[in-house]
Amino acid sequence: MIEVGYVSYTVTAERLSQVGADFDSEAIDDAILAQLNAAVAPAVVVHRDGKVFADEDAAEEARQINWNELLEQIDIDQLIADHPPRR
Repeated sequence: MIEVGYVSYTVTAERLSQVGADFDSEAIDDAILAQLNAAVAPAVVVHRDGKVFADEDAAEEARQINWNELLEQIDIDQLIADHPPRR
């Protein structure tokens, strides 16, 4: 696999503060990452650090992925609700 890009997928502290509570941001980020990886071809993988890797034969296609479009399809509010604060 070769590195083909980067996607900033983590939920910002500002976004979490808008909902007025301390949520499990790590679990939310993991859920977003899982949904991103499920949305792309198996030859493409987003790592936890946001780096995108692809098999050599899928690299050019992976470089063309519109990450903002994919992120817009994820219901962040629902993920926040699904991951309440850790106690």
